[in-house]
Amino acid sequence: MEAALVSKLNVTSPLWEHFGFQPNEKGEPADLNQAICKICRKTVQVKRGNTTNLKAHLGSYHPAIAARLPLPPATQSRGAAHVGASRQLELGEAFGRVAKYSRDSDRHKRLTGAVTRYLVEEMVPFATVEKPAFKSLLQKFDKQYELPGKTYFSETAVPKMYNTVRASVQSELKSVDFFSATTDMWSSVNMTPYMSLTVHYLTPDWTLKSRCLETVFMPQNHTSDNIAEALRSAFDEWSLDEKKLACITTDNGANIAAAVRRLNWTWLNCFGHNLHLAVTNAMGSVKDRTSRAMGLCHSLVAAFSQSWLKRRDLAKAQAELEIPQHGLITDCPTRWGSKQKMVDRVLEQIPAIKRVLDDRRHQHLIPSWQDIAVLESVNAALKPAAEFTDLLSGENYVTVSSIKPVLKLLAEDILKPSDEDTTLTSDIKQKMCSVLEEKYRPAALQKTLAKSCLLDPRYRGNNFDDDAEEETKCALIEEILHMEDGESGASASAAAHPESLAQTAVPPAAKKKKTLGDLLKSRTSTSATVPKRARTDLELTRYLQEDPIDPNENPLAWWRNNQQRFPLLSTVARKYMCICATSTPSERVFSVAGNVVTPLRSSLKPHKVNMLVFLARNKDMTEV
Repeated sequence: MEAALVSKLNVTSPLWEHFGFQPNEKGEPADLNQAICKICRKTVQVKRGNTTNLKAHLGSYHPAIAARLPLPPATQSRGAAHVGASRQLELGEAFGRVAKYSRDSDRHKRLTGAVTRYLVEEMVPFATVEKPAFKSLLQKFDKQYELPGKTYFSETAVPKMYNTVRASVQSELKSVDFFSATTDMWSSVNMTPYMSLTVHYLTPDWTLKSRCLETVFMPQNHTSDNIAEALRSAFDEWSLDEKKLACITTDNGANIAAAVRRLNWTWLNCFGHNLHLAVTNAMGSVKDRTSRAMGLCHSLVAAFSQSWLKRRDLAKAQAELEIPQHGLITDCPTRWGSKQKMVDRVLEQIPAIKRVLDDRRHQHLIPSWQDIAVLESVNAALKPAAEFTDLLSGENYVTVSSIKPVLKLLAEDILKPSDEDTTLTSDIKQKMCSVLEEKYRPAALQKTLAKSCLLDPRYRGNNFDDDAEEETKCALIEEILHMEDGESGASASAAAHPESLAQTAVPPAAKKKKTLGDLLKSRTSTSATVPKRARTDLELTRYLQEDPIDPNENPLAWWRNNQQRFPLLSTVARKYMCICATSTPSERVFSVAGNVVTPLRSSLKPHKVNMLVFLARNKDMTEV
């Protein structure tokens, strides 16, 4: 019987599992250069422990065993690199073997800036950068780029971008002549209260711009004093000159309106909110005649929104009846115009709704002809006015100057009861008109609207009676003269204190021989001087004598092309053309904020919320 082979000690290669050595008297390997195969008992030379011959022996005599052996890591990488003996390395593989970019290199900074911009503009969590799939994605594009962790983006990259964009916005605001503002209150998903501040202004080339400045944490009670203090603090934070504030637009909240009065700022209540209140009050005044039909309407919408089967059957019925494939709309108390849209959509889908609900269990939800008549009367009163909210909610075009013409159109045409209207429709229209009239009754509001309308070349004096136009003209002249005095104040101050000009005094020019023009100059200039008031009145008269431009044309483009002809009027036009008719810009801020403060990011600190909302709303300035 052959002696049992002994194994070599301290080996790592799996090849040694199949080889051993003849033992000596002590039970140790007698000759480490003579390995014996445990399978076939053949001797294999292994000088200095080299395993090449062992591998060759197994491959030649025992291929099945060799095929099952795991390869060492170094052999695996070499094997992968040398598949195909003459294959040339691809460009990506070659770069992959190069060292990672230094964090101070331009390439690393550009790539990190691009990732930062992605995080803030798409409003995704910082933890995205640590997701394996995201890291793998970036590695596919550039293997030399090493992505920083989420802490770097949260604590360094985003604050740095915020500071850069903030400095750019501040630089813009320093050069504006006038600006307006919008503000509103909001609570996040975890009921954290915030207040937004957005400003609107005209660039030198008469382009209307909006900038979200603050999404301020408001933990204290929302009293008028606290709101006023927060607004004043935001103005100080951004170095905004209150003298340049043309107007601030807000909703009709008693606390925020009182805060604006306390600050002594010009105030405009939101047209969308006013129209929403007009609809709500009008529907409340006829509640006894509409409660059943409106309640049925709400029940219908709820029944379809809570049942996938009903929605599926509704789509099938719509196709069969060849009516628009639209879903029903839910009425939201805080969403302007949603009540009318709900009623209009139900009326549109009545045939399909009846087909889906045509069984004993749902008979109570099918509207009767009386219900349909009530809904049609309600829709006839609300629909004509609904589209004005969207038209006056823009922030990239002039809106405030259209309020006065729109109110006149509503009162004298759209909401004026006609012979074709039902009694219910007429009552709703009259109530809406009275509410809107009450909301815009204050004299200060009327002055702001009148000046804005008169300075819009689309309207000029078409929406005024003679007395109102004359009063508005006088107010504009006084305002222009006041502006002129303010602009010349620095010159007057310098003249009163000539010592302040001592350091910049220019040495007198050498005397030259007088000409005939010099002798007549003083007399000619004195006789040709026109008083400022007369120049302003003449310019305003010439402006009003021109024909209004097409209502679809851009009034800002007209002013850009005609500001040289009307230098005094163009100055005050820059003040009133930037006012927003609604507080929608602040509503849009909170739509963005809702995408930032999600249930997955509900623990974001308020200062981070402010940064992220600011960057998301001013994304045109976050270019890498």
